[in-house]
Amino acid sequence: MNDTAVVIVTHNSGAEIGACLDAALGTGAEIVVVDNASRDQTRDQVCRRGIRLIANLENLGFAAAVNQGFRATTAPFVLLLNPDAVLRTGIDPLRRQCERPEVGAAGGQLTGADGLPQAGFMVRRLPTPGALCLEALGVNRLWPRNPVNWRLRCYDLDLRNANPTRVEQPAGAFLMIRRDVWERLGGFDEQFHPLWFEDVDFCHRLKSLSLIVFYVPQAIAKHTGAHSIGSIRLEKRQLYWYGSLLKYAAKHYPPFARRLVCVSVMVGSVVRSLAGIFSRHGWTQLKGYGRVIGLAGRYFVTQG
Repeated sequence: MNDTAVVIVTHNSGAEIGACLDAALGTGAEIVVVDNASRDQTRDQVCRRGIRLIANLENLGFAAAVNQGFRATTAPFVLLLNPDAVLRTGIDPLRRQCERPEVGAAGGQLTGADGLPQAGFMVRRLPTPGALCLEALGVNRLWPRNPVNWRLRCYDLDLRNANPTRVEQPAGAFLMIRRDVWERLGGFDEQFHPLWFEDVDFCHRLKSLSLIVFYVPQAIAKHTGAHSIGSIRLEKRQLYWYGSLLKYAAKHYPPFARRLVCVSVMVGSVVRSLAGIFSRHGWTQLKGYGRVIGLAGRYFVTQG
């Protein structure tokens, strides 16, 4: 399968990467691992299997590492695979969809430890300003079945349907992209640093080219999820998440909608700070959300 490459971005992924690589080797595709300055055994696991490794001296972020992986291969179809995703099937169903000229990308089915599809994560619609406002305000957490969140997370779709389904945004954890499309779009936007919303932004730009994206349930991978996020300090995690959310809003929404998202982020951050002030991480949360409020204020004034 020399027309297909697998790009895996790692960061302190030593506990997960072995099973991921062993399964990926079974596809016969070219495999490239781009490591963002891991401090554990990740690189040893890759080298032990004779797989090509690009070892970054610093964490360049997920988007930049994805672009490195694309540039390191020549295959017309490239599968992005998270190091905590273990293939349970071949990847031919994804490639067959991507061979169609009107298709820009195709995502597979991610299952949890219970074997069930990871509904709400593996396939979503592109977020509207209202969806991001409800997310920032905490409404989606308190009322997850609200109509806006229900639509965003595609709970209305039958994810076990045997037929490929047109969708807007499959998760970047298991996503095949046509190389010519990646080139037309100029790759992933590296401003989304170090992570979050880079795959959402890419799918938004795919839609702007009138290209179709498919969810293909025949391609399956078991997915653990969030393996490297735990190593990020809480206040930085808050800043990265909201920073990327605000960047996405500033890039894709008109001025009024962008500012509405900014205000929602500020209000939601104040509420979360007050709610968690007496918790074990209260002071850390307070500092983190204070920085988020400042960032949202700058986006409100300058739009970036």
